[in-house]
Amino acid sequence: MRVRFLFLVIIIYFALSMQATDTVRVAFYNVENFFDYFDDSLKADEAFTPRGVYAWTKARYETKCSRLFKVIASLGETTGLPMLIGFCEIENNKVLSDLIYGTPLRKYGYRYVHHESADARGIDVALIYRPQQFAILEEQPVHIVYAPDTVSRTRDILYVKGVVLGVDTLHVFVCHFPSKYGGLLATVAKRAHTATTLKNRVDSILNVNNDANIVIMGDFNDEPTDESMIHNLAAQCDTTNLTPYSLVNLMCPFVGKHGSHKYREQWSIIDQIIVSKGLFLQHGNLSIRQRQAHIFEAPFLLIEDATYWGKKPYRTYVGMKYQGGYSDHLPVYVDLVIIEN
Repeated sequence: MRVRFLFLVIIIYFALSMQATDTVRVAFYNVENFFDYFDDSLKADEAFTPRGVYAWTKARYETKCSRLFKVIASLGETTGLPMLIGFCEIENNKVLSDLIYGTPLRKYGYRYVHHESADARGIDVALIYRPQQFAILEEQPVHIVYAPDTVSRTRDILYVKGVVLGVDTLHVFVCHFPSKYGGLLATVAKRAHTATTLKNRVDSILNVNNDANIVIMGDFNDEPTDESMIHNLAAQCDTTNLTPYSLVNLMCPFVGKHGSHKYREQWSIIDQIIVSKGLFLQHGNLSIRQRQAHIFEAPFLLIEDATYWGKKPYRTYVGMKYQGGYSDHLPVYVDLVIIEN
């Protein structure tokens, strides 16, 4: 009996030793109006210049870069700096370059992916990545064309395909859906259309490979239970009956409990991470650690809310008043577990 037990232990030991595991972090952060301080004649960015209404000076801009570096460094305290970080509300290549080359982030070899979009204010989405961990195979913008509105323009969705640590392919979408500025009823159709456009692009990947590893992250300006997320994007909260084309919204457990953004007294989950069934159930060499997403709530990102009680994000501006904080959103993230057979 003892010999048989020892033999079983040896078999289990060698079976486990045949698998090497690693963990990398994937995050998303709405960085709240990350503009440079120059006037771009092709964009409505005059407010964020030294003479603009926000008095956006070089000193304030450099403080913003330093603040964002601190957030990224803190995001990596337990797993190493994130492999991928999706951003929204960035103006251009300059702000990305100043962030990853002009701060201590330069030691970590980050690169960026960004395409100028048709957004009138010039705020776009982008992705920074560590090329030693994520080798890009393809990247392109997904344009959003909303036919009923021929005047306004919204930011693109960014699509990036790459290989994680030489082990498995990951498809990434970075999003910033149309806001509710102008009223809920006036803008709900735009978010629904954007979600449908995104779903069509995701399905084109799943048509080729039902088990594809897909991460969708962004500020959706809707919560996980809203129409655009549940019906148009088909991002599910219930994981009991997943189909080959199912998407799983990892932020559902936070609904009604906490949030990444606060408006007056109400916390909401508009910053979300959504994954494909194949990634959720680990049909390849990548999986979501504990099948959970997280809101990064470092104490320095929050301040006392004197008006509505509790805490609120420590943002750069409150109205027109400069506060010198980080952002009006909190970052969200997942940890990817890589298994090498």
